[in-house]
Amino acid sequence: MNFDFTQILTASMILFAVIDIIGSIPIIIDLRKKVGHIQSEKASIVAGILMIVFLFVGKNILNLIGIDVNSFAVAGAFIIFFLALEMILGIQLYRDDEPETAAVVPLAFPLIAGAGTMTSILSLRAEYHPENIVVAIIVNIIFVYIVLKSSGKIERFLGKQGINVIRKIFGVILLAIAVKLFATNIKGLF
Repeated sequence: MNFDFTQILTASMILFAVIDIIGSIPIIIDLRKKVGHIQSEKASIVAGILMIVFLFVGKNILNLIGIDVNSFAVAGAFIIFFLALEMILGIQLYRDDEPETAAVVPLAFPLIAGAGTMTSILSLRAEYHPENIVVAIIVNIIFVYIVLKSSGKIERFLGKQGINVIRKIFGVILLAIAVKLFATNIKGLF
């Protein structure tokens, strides 16, 4: 085992920035309003499993189905782009006629364990030992779980106006992340 606190800390910070669960609070609150209940445990566990599995077999799976990392990241950029548009413009592009839960889609994937996160995990794999990345994923999933579990309290604290302001601000930030993810990876396609 090659546990290294510096690698764990750095990988945790990178994943924290990419997952951006704090910035996703308005989306989480919207989802909770649509479906009534968010299964925090299920969403966290599924996202964690997706990330750990992708750490070890992600590149092979993408290669097997003929998709390179750049294509995967560009597709993820589109998903993030549309989520951002919903937040900024107050419109609904994706509608599930009978939503029962928001645990797996769109919470675990693509919000928490999306293309940006998966691409970052593949990048980290090139530099760090896998066990350090696994610990970083677990640290982030614990934080994600805490935020998901306390989304109701966060909403009450911020109030309706506060949520609307944060939704617009983070919508623009999410839009910028989508554009950056797209611009960075589109070059690799040509």
